[in-house]
Amino acid sequence: MSKQPPDYFQRVLEIIPGFFSWSLILFPVWGSFLIPEVVAYYIITFDVYWLYRSGSMAILAAVSYFKIKAAQKYDWMADVKDFGDWKKVHHIVIIPNFQEPLSILRQTLNALKNQTFPLKKISVVLAFEERERKKAREKAKKLAKEYKGIFGNLLTTFHPDLPNEVKGKSSNTAWAAKQAKKEIVNKQKFDIDYLTITSEDADARFHKSYFACLAYKFLDNPKRYRLFFQPAILYYNNIWKAPAPVRVFSTTASIVQISLLNRRDRLINFSTYSTSFKLIESIGYWDVDVIPEDYRVFFKAYFKTGGKVEVEPVFLPVTAHAALSSSFIKTMKNQYEQVKRWAWGVSDDPYIIKKWLKAPNVPFWDKTVRVLKVIEDHFLWPVNWFAVTLGATLPPLLNKNFARTIIGKRLPQTSSAILTIALISMIAMIFIDYKQRPKDESVTLRKKVLGILEFILLPIVGFFFAALPGLDAHTRLMLGRYIEYKVTEKEADSE
Repeated sequence: MSKQPPDYFQRVLEIIPGFFSWSLILFPVWGSFLIPEVVAYYIITFDVYWLYRSGSMAILAAVSYFKIKAAQKYDWMADVKDFGDWKKVHHIVIIPNFQEPLSILRQTLNALKNQTFPLKKISVVLAFEERERKKAREKAKKLAKEYKGIFGNLLTTFHPDLPNEVKGKSSNTAWAAKQAKKEIVNKQKFDIDYLTITSEDADARFHKSYFACLAYKFLDNPKRYRLFFQPAILYYNNIWKAPAPVRVFSTTASIVQISLLNRRDRLINFSTYSTSFKLIESIGYWDVDVIPEDYRVFFKAYFKTGGKVEVEPVFLPVTAHAALSSSFIKTMKNQYEQVKRWAWGVSDDPYIIKKWLKAPNVPFWDKTVRVLKVIEDHFLWPVNWFAVTLGATLPPLLNKNFARTIIGKRLPQTSSAILTIALISMIAMIFIDYKQRPKDESVTLRKKVLGILEFILLPIVGFFFAALPGLDAHTRLMLGRYIEYKVTEKEADSE
């Protein structure tokens, strides 16, 4: 068998994000000696950009907060029943998992059990990995017995290690979806025109009205076969148990996620999401040779359909676990590895760029804006912290002659003034978090007050849980040192 020649264009595209990140991070260092004025204008421009991003995030998060509150009170089933064909709708929920504690899976299934949508019209697929061996079989047996007869179907699948596959959520979800098609859809003769499929993280807990709302949005939209549906992801399941740095990060990540629900131009399905089974089957399911599955499946569908796929926001919360482990050090490592895995989404960029180049059937500006926004988020991921936190201090510090100029003296003051205005967004973030965070009678007033003061840790948290893992992922991709999928270790819930 002849050896396939290396894809040099692919390698160039993999090198670009890391090269871009390192170039922007190091530019204020060497530039302070050679072109300090250019560095100063670069820093000010970046600060203004950061002011815009933080301000818009705060406003959009506040809008999302009120929409979420309204959606939680709304009777979605009453609207669903206005459709004469609503009883044909059936939801298939895939829960890919590997080495998840039994208690976590129980909590996830209990949230599904509390749905207002008829449970017999919800089929659950517990997607285990074969390599977990006996433990997976034992968990599957226990859960099948405990939840027998509750849902329309409760199917357990065991994803084998197959050649040319990458171990992880994407390949497991693809296997489980194909098994669901064979064992549920085909055997029970479901009408695929009325089927939705949901990829649910193993620790995710849906709001009780989610599947009723999903059914309504699905039936009400003539573009239903070209939509992904994205709920609000909130890392609040164990937020009060997490140490302060992880609590600050999880809060920030939650606020960012809900703010994006109002940005349809940037909104891409993430973590836990739904779509039509018809769309998933038409594109050949999830890819099995990648780690990031959410952005990949969106762009696979987007380019396959000529740019006709969009993401519809669902303003209902899905709560997930913060990266809590059995000790402080393990928790810190856990959080770092989770963010590095998220940042590894940059490995999708070569795929997206190549598709952009080879997709003449997609309107040019539509695909270009969509791709540029993803590249902006991915490429600047490791850069933001360095530019905002250290940028203004470097030119005057490293170049004494520049420090004596007018622009050299004013640079730190101007940058500080811009970033101080940007702090207003943090006040909005703290308020939204306070209102959204689950109430817990065991949490003392002292801990709640300290929870607000914890936000002074943002610069440290930003470095260790955003900039550093992002730079790690970019550098690994640049050097061709591809990462393996690592499940975020979770502390088992008490039962």
